[in-house]
Parts: sequence; C-alpha cells; structure tokens
Amino acid sequence: MLAHMKMDQALLEAALVGYLHQREEIAAKIADLEQQLGRAPKSAGGSANRSGGMSAAARARIAAAQRKRWAEYHKSNGEKTGGTKRAGTRKRVLSPAARKRIAEATKKRWIAYRAQKAAAQKGAA
Repeated sequence: MLAHMKMDQALLEAALVGYLHQREEIAAKIADLEQQLGRAPKSAGGSANRSGGMSAAARARIAAAQRKRWAEYHKSNGEKTGGTKRAGTRKRVLSPAARKRIAEATKKRWIAYRAQKAAAQKGAA
C-alpha cells in the first residue's frame, strides 16, 4: 500500500509540473496577444496582488481615516478608545450561601445520574 501511495504522489507531482509548464506557455501567449493589441500585459497568475491593486500609501490613508472615524465614534459615545473593558463594570461574585446551594444541587444530580447508570447496567446484564 505504501508503494501505491508513493506512486500516486509521484504521478500527482508530475501532473503538477506539466500543468505549471502549460500555464506558463499560455501566460506567454496571452502577453504576446495583449502586446499586439496595444494593451498593457496583466500580471501572470492573476492573484499575486491580493490587496486589490491598491498601493501601500493608499491602504495607509484608508486605515488612518478609519482609525480617526472610530476615535470620533468612541469619543462621542463616551467610551475609551482601545481596550475592551469599560469603566464601572464589576465581576459578579456569588455569595457563599449560593455557592453551597449550587454545590449541593450538583452533588445530588450526580448521585441520581450514577444510580440511573448503575440500574441500566444491571438491567442490561
């Protein structure tokens, strides 16, 4: 089975090399045709520039404008910019009596669960 997997891997790698070669040939032919038509050739691969064709300076301007909008939004809503904690919020704490009631109820549920499980095992045996 290992030999079969190695053969499949080699076959896939060979196919990949062949397809990549064909893609390069097609890209060269497309560039030649675009040159004959007087168009600027597009980049090979199509998705090499994932930023949508925007320059780094344009992205920086957009990011700065967005940060400014968020700062104004938070300022108008009385929130601090950055951070996720809001002033005046406290962590809720259970009283000792509440903790004791919860613990006792949980123990009671587990006892009932184990008893039910034991009865099911006795009935199955």
